Amino acid sequence: MATIPKILGFVPARVAASRFPGKPLHPICGRPLIEHCYLRAALYPRWDGLWLCTCDDAIEAFAAARDWPVVMTAKTHTRALDRVAEAAELCGTLVAEDDIVVCVQGDEPLLGPDMIEAVVKPFDEDASVEGTMLSVPILDEEPFLNKDIVKLVHDLKGDVLYTSRAPIPYAKKFSPDMGTKRVGGIFAFRWHFLKWFTRLPESPLELAEACDSNRIRDNGRRQRVAPAPVRPYVSVDSPEDISRVEAVIRADPLWGKY
Repeated sequence: MATIPKILGFVPARVAASRFPGKPLHPICGRPLIEHCYLRAALYPRWDGLWLCTCDDAIEAFAAARDWPVVMTAKTHTRALDRVAEAAELCGTLVAEDDIVVCVQGDEPLLGPDMIEAVVKPFDEDASVEGTMLSVPILDEEPFLNKDIVKLVHDLKGDVLYTSRAPIPYAKKFSPDMGTKRVGGIFAFRWHFLKWFTRLPESPLELAEACDSNRIRDNGRRQRVAPAPVRPYVSVDSPEDISRVEAVIRADPLWGKY
């Protein structure tokens, strides 16, 4: 009988974010950003474990005061997936090669458990899937042109072809009907695939675009797109994004449920 893979979630966060220092503890509607992210992720019913992972004492103390499981990682990580991979090694749970490790970015205060299910579902449907990323539709020109927002294109099967901070695919004039998509901050991997990925050196297209998902395509493997439910979705990349989140979060279906 085949073993059912565990689903293990990790929420990476660090104080020294280059574009927004102190971001995880910055308040949104009176609650720190990381609190929105962790408690929303905790609403997902299929977890076999969910941890906050950080290198900062202030974030560890915040989590400990709320009895959240937390894994302390090295201060040298600059990429979330490297922190998640180390945390999976240290979390105290034996992670099997085919278990599913989910990275839930700590700057996504509008995430929902249905979005986490979206990145897990392809593993249930197709045994060949090794990695997934959340895909969010772009309905307005501003995020399409915003270099802080990573755009993606995929093939007809739904596997990622390329990610870029540039507006892709090219169009003379933006239209919501173009079907453009951005990367959402939730990613899932078979444990063996995440280890393979994080042990590789940075790749040429990854360095050119500042998008680490391009490392996967540069090395000949694929990541499946997981479409997100259509509703307002704002990541926090800069201080200006706080007001954008606060403008929509109170109408979000999870508001008041955590």
